[in-house]
Amino acid sequence: MGIEGEKRYALLLACNDLEYVKEVYGGYFNVFVAAFGEEGEKRDLFRVVEGDFPDMDELQKYDGFIVSGSPYDAYANDSWILKLCFLLQTLDVVRKKVLGICFGHHVLCRAFGGKVGKAYSGWDIGVRKVRFVKVVSPCGFLDGLDQEIPPALSIIECHQDEVWEFPEGAEVVAFSDKTGVEMFTIGDHILGIQGHPEYTKDILNNLIDRLLTNGCIEKGFAEDVKSQLEIAEPARKCWEKICKIFLKGEMEPAIVSFSSMDNGVSFLS
Repeated sequence: MGIEGEKRYALLLACNDLEYVKEVYGGYFNVFVAAFGEEGEKRDLFRVVEGDFPDMDELQKYDGFIVSGSPYDAYANDSWILKLCFLLQTLDVVRKKVLGICFGHHVLCRAFGGKVGKAYSGWDIGVRKVRFVKVVSPCGFLDGLDQEIPPALSIIECHQDEVWEFPEGAEVVAFSDKTGVEMFTIGDHILGIQGHPEYTKDILNNLIDRLLTNGCIEKGFAEDVKSQLEIAEPARKCWEKICKIFLKGEMEPAIVSFSSMDNGVSFLS
């Protein structure tokens, strides 16, 4: 894993950087580093949306992976999405930490046999209150934090797809009045989050403008969401803490020979 004690993480970027995000934040990679990074860590970027993937024989170098959001559908059959599903299955076999956000949440669900599709209730954009099941007690990595993390937290949302059926063996950790599966875990190494813990309200406002310009949402809806954003605040620090604890908590790694693994894609669509 490199220098002893040195943590290394990879961002699997499933979208192209928007011009605004590049100009203001230097790209989505910097947005994720600002939210989840810590001094002394190694961080690598793989633009999976462009076909850039980590080598299979280098996966053991990493302590964890983050799969970003995306304008693409996780249930589509683009070659890079199929390859990403196989990579996620591989990371599960070797028990690497994987955090999936929005599209990443969806593609994790698909890779492990769940079902994803268009949300029956349409777009969810804005700041929404997410409620934890049993005050996050299903999450082993959050044991002992019941006093620090309240039973409900607000998070930025921007999606029109959702989990229809979660994978066998998965556990739903959080829900909202809009979406039944806001957060799920598989074991102690897979975590999907529907919302965007990494987003600022500034990024969301720019996305709303873009969606309106492209005809994806109506003007009245965009105006209502922007009005809500003026008074609503996401619990960004709490969400960042949850993600950091998940990614950086200790766990026993699996010992697997990559040479023995099938190179074909075998996930359920």
